[in-house]
Amino acid sequence: MKCRECDEFLADYVSGELAADVLATFELHLSRCRNCRTYVEQYRLTIAAGKTACEAAKEAKGDMPEELIQAILAAARPVRDHSS
Repeated sequence: MKCRECDEFLADYVSGELAADVLATFELHLSRCRNCRTYVEQYRLTIAAGKTACEAAKEAKGDMPEELIQAILAAARPVRDHSS
């Protein structure tokens, strides 16, 4: 397995859903590749941070300002190319 291939299996690896044969190959690669081990750890930390942020948002008192909601929605919209 090459580093680029690890990305294809990352979500399933972290969630514990990789098939046994792929898991063995993935973990063999991780045992030999410090960069991919770091990448997996950063991925896990990102998931944890997202969960923490979601929990904090649930516990936040009061409503979010409408301006903030609209700004977030606007930023999430795909940019359309009008040049054609």
